[in-house]
Amino acid sequence: MTRDEIREGVLSALSDIAPEADPSTLRFDTDLRDQLDIDSMDSLNFAIGIHEQLQVDIPETDWARLYTLDEVIDYVVQKTAA
Repeated sequence: MTRDEIREGVLSALSDIAPEADPSTLRFDTDLRDQLDIDSMDSLNFAIGIHEQLQVDIPETDWARLYTLDEVIDYVVQKTAA
């Protein structure tokens, strides 16, 4: 899976929990929770969406340290490379 495919899968999962989010205006290096006012339930649903889109599990212990879209994408890239 390429980084672009992972990026698209992550953005697709994000659109399920924040349909109002415009990917063209999102900052990939800024805390996602602040940008979109995402709460803990949204974060859980985002992790589930990533699993459904990309077949990558993100344990709750790891989710707590993934703040930006760049961090989420890097994490999934590392998981799929392993």
